Amino acid sequence: MMLSCSALVVVLLLSHARGFLTSLEDDGVPDDWVLLHVVQGHIGAGNYSYLRLNHDGRIILHMRSLKGDADLYVSDKTLRPSFDTYKLQSTTCGQDVVVVPGDFARPVGIGIYGHPSHQESEFEMRVFYDQTVFQDPFDRGSYSSDGEFKPGKPPASADEDFQEEESIFWTILIGLLKIILEILF
Repeated sequence: MMLSCSALVVVLLLSHARGFLTSLEDDGVPDDWVLLHVVQGHIGAGNYSYLRLNHDGRIILHMRSLKGDADLYVSDKTLRPSFDTYKLQSTTCGQDVVVVPGDFARPVGIGIYGHPSHQESEFEMRVFYDQTVFQDPFDRGSYSSDGEFKPGKPPASADEDFQEEESIFWTILIGLLKIILEILF
């Protein structure tokens, strides 16, 4: 009798373990997505961990909070996105998913934020590449049938032009100062 009870308990535990493992593997991920990387980590309350994404194409960030609540912030303008500076975000309790479009400038900054409601958060993030979206590596713009050019990227804004001019100004100024210092000393 004791042997049959322990056998029943072992079978029950194995079935629960099998169900747990299959639920981890099958998160409703399509077959066309390729797993690129798995990142696991811990993050303290109110702190950030930063990652950099260099891979081209449409990328899906699929993060689960194993303990606590980790939130996801993504930007193609800064490598240190936060809840103040981001382009894409997912701030749910539990599972967070962000789809990074293929036209985002690389590298893409990824910020993982430990929500202050928990002392420490533990997370697992899977990075997938979506093969269903065709990326032409030579497509930097094209001509339509009526002869009009359609750029691959949107034109730069006035603010970006100003920053570029300011950067050129400082480069020239620093170069001149180096020459003057070299002549004097």
